[in-house]
Amino acid sequence: MQLVPDTSVVIDGRITSLIQSGEYRGATIIIPEAVVAELESQANQGREIGFSGLTELQNLCRLAEEGAIEIKFVGSRPSLEQVKLASGGEIDALIRQAAIEHGAIFITSDVVQAEVGRAKGLDVTYLRPQIDEFTPLGIDQFFDEHTIAVYLKERVPPFAKKGSVKEMQLVQIRDQLLTDQEIRSLAQEILERAKRDPDGFIEVERRGVTIVQIGSMRIAITRRPFSDGMEITAIRPIVHITLEDYTRANVIKTRISGEKRGLLIAGPPGSGKTTLAQSIAIYLADSGFVVKTMETPRGLQVPDHITQYTSLDGSMRNTADVLMLVRPDFVIFDELRKNEDFSVFSDMRLAGIGMVGVVHAIGPHDALQRFSDRVDLGVLPQVITTIIFVERGEIIRIYDVSFTIKVPEVMSGDLHPRPVTVVKDYESGETLFELFKFEGETIVMPMISHDAHPVPLTPPPLTSPLPPLQSMRPEEPPSPWKVSEREIQMELGRYTQGPVDVKVISDAKAVVYIEDRDVPAAIGKGGKNIAAIVNRVGIGIDIRPRSEMERAATVTEEEQVPGTVKIRTDKKQLSLYCPELAGKIVDVFAGKEYLFTATVSDGGEIALAKNSTIAQEMIKRTNQGEAVRMRPV
Repeated sequence: MQLVPDTSVVIDGRITSLIQSGEYRGATIIIPEAVVAELESQANQGREIGFSGLTELQNLCRLAEEGAIEIKFVGSRPSLEQVKLASGGEIDALIRQAAIEHGAIFITSDVVQAEVGRAKGLDVTYLRPQIDEFTPLGIDQFFDEHTIAVYLKERVPPFAKKGSVKEMQLVQIRDQLLTDQEIRSLAQEILERAKRDPDGFIEVERRGVTIVQIGSMRIAITRRPFSDGMEITAIRPIVHITLEDYTRANVIKTRISGEKRGLLIAGPPGSGKTTLAQSIAIYLADSGFVVKTMETPRGLQVPDHITQYTSLDGSMRNTADVLMLVRPDFVIFDELRKNEDFSVFSDMRLAGIGMVGVVHAIGPHDALQRFSDRVDLGVLPQVITTIIFVERGEIIRIYDVSFTIKVPEVMSGDLHPRPVTVVKDYESGETLFELFKFEGETIVMPMISHDAHPVPLTPPPLTSPLPPLQSMRPEEPPSPWKVSEREIQMELGRYTQGPVDVKVISDAKAVVYIEDRDVPAAIGKGGKNIAAIVNRVGIGIDIRPRSEMERAATVTEEEQVPGTVKIRTDKKQLSLYCPELAGKIVDVFAGKEYLFTATVSDGGEIALAKNSTIAQEMIKRTNQGEAVRMRPV
């Protein structure tokens, strides 16, 4: 009996199994050089299936040495052009030609190859995917009922992560080191099972890495040059959780079944985000909705009536095009990482499809920040209506996302109204932070709770006497304002050469005096630098040249009568300065004549364009000796 196996059969390792079982014992196995060339090409690309196929050829050679079979290598090595066109069937044609020339039985586990072989008049043996119960995998020996993940690497003892999502610990399984041969054998067995098991498939196959899904187990196999040594990481769920098992399940059901169908699940890696998304998918499907998933790789453990889609031709946008035609009620998107993912999620939600997304983030503000960089703030609340933050397998908080046009709460009152995305705690209704555009930059500004962090209305004077020595406690934390001052000094110090004087005048505003020559660098092109600093420290910053502070220091006591206004001018603006009325609405007079009404900023200023009519009128009145004053409304 002469047999010609194709590449698919060599890779899945069933020829060896059939010989050892006695079915093909004594047969002549004819291996075309085209098979060797294709396996060599795959191995050179770092693909695990190439190494698996070469290992199978080595096993066949050993069986030939033992006299169980006879093995022959026939044909000529394919050209480089034929290897490049392997996906188009060039290599397969060479393998079929070898079977024709030797009058051999053609063996394949590729249904297309089998049909083409029959069309060519070959005697074809098609090895169907195995559907009987499989023997346990070798990697199963490292798992028990408490094991979530196993980490195997050559020349290192095996480790496992055990426990639950709430409490996990990494433990060493055995003292004996894993050998190179042992880990290669495990990898080959995993790949053979993925090829033969209907519930197994190879998700990702790239140079140095292969991601395999077998049932509920996700296995990553890496080798050089991607990793510094061969490694196998296997992860599997140990418990099945339904939506009812979560403490705030009723809130989620109400929102996802109503009009608020843009839901984002956020949390750090390993916090249970995917498990919650899986529970929501099953709940929606059981409630009569058509549910699909988008995953790369596919890791959700959902029933068969929920179809799992991956990227089509390497793009989730192509997958979205298909889903638009399928018209599901809900799509579970696990996980959002690339720019394209966020764009696709937004497009599908705006098209009316209910979306549940999963994103890695250490907080809700980080999750929204990742969206705001890719989606216009005006439509963000239409895309995401609810954020669920998960940590250690539990829902920590639920947030509402809404949209309004207003002046941001923590910014100066003289700022123009603008689109603001507001994030509130669902249970308390408290506003936690706001997102808005400032000088072209996206600002995520947290709201400071006065109850949680009580601070005085005005900062204590620097000249206040020290408390008695015995009352000083080293462990007492510094004032929140002092912490802010130090942070602002350090941040601005990166852009300035001279000294930086910071005065925090409220929990939402600080005035900073720097050298006149440092002002442009501190502000940056289009306000980019100062906007980034405001975003990091969470407080509004008013940059002023030091020359203004020096002029203000020369003001006499008579000039500081409440309501008296100091006027400063520069090339572009005229500023009215009266710190006693900071934050108040005032009427402005020149002499006894009313001029206008305005809101004084937290810094105690009203700024006017120098070339405006009202500013020119004030300059004229001042030159005529008339006093300018403010009166609270």
